[in-house]
Amino acid sequence: QVEFVESGGGLVKPGGSLRLSCAASGRAFNADTLAWYRQTPGKQREWVARVPPSGRIYYIPSVKGRFTVSREDAKNAVFLQMDNLTPDDTGTYFCNTWAPTNSWGQGTQVVVSS
Repeated sequence: QVEFVESGGGLVKPGGSLRLSCAASGRAFNADTLAWYRQTPGKQREWVARVPPSGRIYYIPSVKGRFTVSREDAKNAVFLQMDNLTPDDTGTYFCNTWAPTNSWGQGTQVVVSS
């Protein structure tokens, strides 16, 4: 049974930083491209960053240069370092595969507000 558990969110001021963690379980994900998604009320869930087992890492333009995604396959973990946060980064953040499974976690809430 595939499961994703996100953590690390919180309330931060603009310009602040957060490091999100994702623990995946149920199987190994070393062969999968992993991704972070976020969702705000009234909007579709959007992908934010994706990291393949090897090769190019992609970010949506609005976070490029501010967010850094990384993975530790030995621990089935993926991370998202978020720096210089803005209010537009507010949302609930989820991890999953790039071609997402149906096993969405609860997400971790990020609120960027002064």
